[in-house]
Amino acid sequence: MVNMVFLLLLLVLIGLETTGTAQSLGVCYGRVANNLPSAEEVIDLYKINGIGRMRIYDPDQATLEALRGSNIELVIGVRNEDIQSIAYSVSSATNWVQNNILKYSQDVKFRYIVVGNEINPSNDATSKFVLLAMQNIYTALASSNLQNQIKVSTAIQMNLLGSSYPPSQGVFSPSSISYIIPIVKFLVDNEAPLLANVYTYFSYISDTKDIDLSFALFTSTTIKVHDGQYAYQNLFDATLGALYAALEKIGGANLEVVVSESGWPSDGGVAASIENAQIYHENLIKHVITGTPNRPNQALETYLFAMFDENNKGPDETERHYGLFTPDKQIKYQIGQLFISSDSRSSSSHLWREGIIFSYCFTLIISLLYLINCYMGIVY
Repeated sequence: MVNMVFLLLLLVLIGLETTGTAQSLGVCYGRVANNLPSAEEVIDLYKINGIGRMRIYDPDQATLEALRGSNIELVIGVRNEDIQSIAYSVSSATNWVQNNILKYSQDVKFRYIVVGNEINPSNDATSKFVLLAMQNIYTALASSNLQNQIKVSTAIQMNLLGSSYPPSQGVFSPSSISYIIPIVKFLVDNEAPLLANVYTYFSYISDTKDIDLSFALFTSTTIKVHDGQYAYQNLFDATLGALYAALEKIGGANLEVVVSESGWPSDGGVAASIENAQIYHENLIKHVITGTPNRPNQALETYLFAMFDENNKGPDETERHYGLFTPDKQIKYQIGQLFISSDSRSSSSHLWREGIIFSYCFTLIISLLYLINCYMGIVY
């Protein structure tokens, strides 16, 4: 009987682990395009495909209205151009929070407020205002007792690192160190994560001579980097390893990192193809639920970039081809871990949610049948 109960619990846990994949994943909804569906259609597409988290880059009112009652968790951005005014004035921050958070907070599930995206302190004067703006947004949230429910952070790019190889020698560059240290302290003090945009594609195309494509796509069959106690089989893990090492050196050893963007283009440049984009996303999705060598067995919250191709992005052609969907809502390629498909070109057939629910229910049904069978055997 003990063995029977153990098996039942094991199968239930397997089902729960399946749902965990969706729980750690979101998709970025960029809107640098002139041919995208309406906000209502976009939210419906997220819901149809069971995508439970969304990142947006500005407080677009149409999107916020469409999100009401959707149960989608939202990562919302403060536009880079608004940071200075919010940094100068708590009242400006209060107005921002009132108009974009409090107005919707009863019906929209806000997760993070991201103050600035990929601000580079070496060439962007806005960097001087990021921390102050984060503090003022936090103060505005605290006045409504939301500071523990909605975390305030910023999103960095990996070029803030001055060294990343080997990963254990990861450090922030001299030009970024004075920028990032107080931000990390703020995040640690307020138990908020650091958001990081991680693209192995950019690393690969910048050094195709020394970086294997398989290392960037998670398809390497061998360890490529041995670094003390850590062994790295893919570039994604090695990149995060360098970031973790850099954070350790400035007081962020236990700081959570959220991958706020990661993706691979399907067209427009070196190694940009439907096949490679599909391979990258499928492997990334499988990988993040298990964690990284530096932080194993910890699902890594990750946001795929992006929901749609964006035809007004640039200047590189690849920037227009990161979407999982085309602007007419057609899925560009099947991602087996997420989507169940009978027609690889029909977005309505790629149901992430149904795949998860089916897997979970199937394990429960089999478990219960086994339990009943064993019980009947004992009775008779």
